[in-house]
Amino acid sequence: MNSRQATTTLWRPTGPEELELVHALNRRAWPPRLPEQPIFYPVLNEDYAIRIARDWNLKHSGVGFVTRFEVESEFLTRYPVQQAGGETILELWVPAEELDEFNAHIVGEIQVVHEFR
Repeated sequence: MNSRQATTTLWRPTGPEELELVHALNRRAWPPRLPEQPIFYPVLNEDYAIRIARDWNLKHSGVGFVTRFEVESEFLTRYPVQQAGGETILELWVPAEELDEFNAHIVGEIQVVHEFR
């Protein structure tokens, strides 16, 4: 019997400060949100994450990263997919107070897959 749970690939565009905190957490969790960040929002496709990292993080931080990570699919069903713009602008909205539980369902490491400078 296969005990491995199905996972869903998510992406997150991020700047250098957040990425440093991810590394401090052994690339296995996202850091707590700041008070002005009530929602953690990973995205459902790589192209959208690339656009944010390249067009927003790079402009605001001098560098933008795209991360990729796996989360248990069954756990993610509690978060409806949010369409935040066009057809491919899809996000999950995880309330900040649920981030520890979200992190507990990450499978493997959070990996940097793109870097923009």
